[in-house]
Amino acid sequence: MEKQQEPLGVAEQIGNLKALNLIIADEDYAAQFLNDVSYFRFIKAYSLGLKPKNGCYYDGVTFEQLVELYLFNANFRQMLFAQIERIEVNLRCRLSNYFSVKYGILGYKDSANFADAVYHSAFLADIEAEISRNRRAPFIKNFQSNYEDGGIPFYALVEVFSFGTLSKFFKNLNNPDKKAIAATYGIGYPYFESWIESIAYVRNLCAHYGRLYNAKLTKTPRLYKQDASQGVSSIRVFGTLVCMKHLLPADHHWQDFVDQIELLFEKYPHVQKGTMGFPENWKDILCY
Repeated sequence: MEKQQEPLGVAEQIGNLKALNLIIADEDYAAQFLNDVSYFRFIKAYSLGLKPKNGCYYDGVTFEQLVELYLFNANFRQMLFAQIERIEVNLRCRLSNYFSVKYGILGYKDSANFADAVYHSAFLADIEAEISRNRRAPFIKNFQSNYEDGGIPFYALVEVFSFGTLSKFFKNLNNPDKKAIAATYGIGYPYFESWIESIAYVRNLCAHYGRLYNAKLTKTPRLYKQDASQGVSSIRVFGTLVCMKHLLPADHHWQDFVDQIELLFEKYPHVQKGTMGFPENWKDILCY
C-alpha cells in the first residue's frame, strides 16, 4: 500500500509540473488558473495521452494546451446538456401520457404493472425519497393536502424523477409497454432502453462537471449496425451523440448543435477528436 501524497501549495504544484517536463511560460497565469480549478480535477484528467502513467510529459506539451482541453470539455458539456434536456423533457411526457392512460394515475403503485416486483419495491422507496425531498414544492403540497390518500398522480410525479429514475422506470416496464413507447420514436425497444440508460449516464457526467473528453463510458448504448459500420464506437461519447440524433427531431436545434461542435474544434485546435470517438466524417454522420 502506498502512502498518501502530501498536499502541495499552488507554487509547489507549478514546480512539480515543470519538473515533469510541462512547459509553463506564464507562471502567474498558471497560479491564477490553479487557484480556480483544482490540481486533481485538472491535471489528472487532462494529462491523459500527453504523458505515460507516472512519467514525464512528452516534449512540447504546454500548460496552455491542458487548459485548452479543459475549456473545450466545459463548453462541450454545457452544449450537450441542453440537447439531453430536450430528450429528458420529451421522455417524461411520453412516459406519463402512455402509462397514466393505460394504468391510471396511481398505477405506478401496483407491482402487477411491472416486470419485476423486487425492482418495483426499490423504485417505490426511491420515489418516496424524491417526494420527501420535494415536499415543499407547491404541486406536491397541493396533492398531499387536497386529494384522497395524498397520492401524487403519475403525470405530476414524473416531474420529480431524475433522468436515471426515468431510465429505471422504463427498464422495469413489461415488454409490450416498452415496445409501445419506443414505437413513438420509431425505435425498437431493446435499442431505446440502452440509449436512454447511456444518455442518463452522460447526463450525470454533465451535471457533475465530469469529463467527456478522452473518456470511456461505463454505460454504453447498443448501436445500429449501419452506425457501427461507419466506425462509431459505443464506449466513446460520439456513440451517444449518434443515438441522440435518432431520438431528436430533424430541426435547426440539432443542426445548430452540430455546427457549434465544429466551431469548438476550430477554437481549440489541440483537441484530439478521436479520443471522443469522432471519426473523420463525424459531421456527415450527425447531420440529417
